[in-house]
Amino acid sequence: MKFRVPEQLESERLILRQFQDTDWHDLHKYYSDETATAFTFKRALTEGDTWRTMCGMIGHWQVRGYGPYAVVDKSTDRVLGTVGFWYPNDWPELEIKWGLARQYWGRGFAKEAAALVHAAGREHLPDHVLISLIHPDNKASIGVALAIGARLESSVEYEGEPHGIYRHKTTA
Repeated sequence: MKFRVPEQLESERLILRQFQDTDWHDLHKYYSDETATAFTFKRALTEGDTWRTMCGMIGHWQVRGYGPYAVVDKSTDRVLGTVGFWYPNDWPELEIKWGLARQYWGRGFAKEAAALVHAAGREHLPDHVLISLIHPDNKASIGVALAIGARLESSVEYEGEPHGIYRHKTTA
C-alpha cells in the first residue's frame, strides 16, 4: 500500500516511525498503567491486550494509509508511547492522538511529537481538518492540544461520556 503520510517523522529528540514487532514491550509501560489509560481504555491492559492494540495501530496504516506512530527517544532508542493519526470507524473525524508512558510526562515529548504529526497532516492530508477528541477531565491532554494550537470547538458524547472536540489549525 502507498501511505498518504511519511512513514517516519523526526525532531531534535524524537523519531516517529511505524511500529515494529518488539515495540510492544516498551509500549506496555503505557498500556499497563491504569492512570495513563484512564481516559482511553479505562483500565490497565494485559501484555496480550497491548500486543493486539499495537497490531491494530499497524493495521490502521494498512486500511487508511496513515496511522499512529511509535515515538522513539533518540537518546535511548526506547519507545515512549504512541502519537499519530487515528480515524476508526466510530470516530467523528480524523484525529491526532497521543499517549505516552507516565515516566515521560511533563518533558514536552507529547507536544513535540503531536506538533510533528500536525505539520505532516497539514501537508499530506489537506482534505482533512484534524481534531483531538479529549475527555474534559484529561487536563494534560487538553494542555497538549492547546499548546499545538487546537481550540475547543464543541462537545460530543462518546461511550456515554462527554468529550471535547479540539480542532487543530489548518495553517502554521
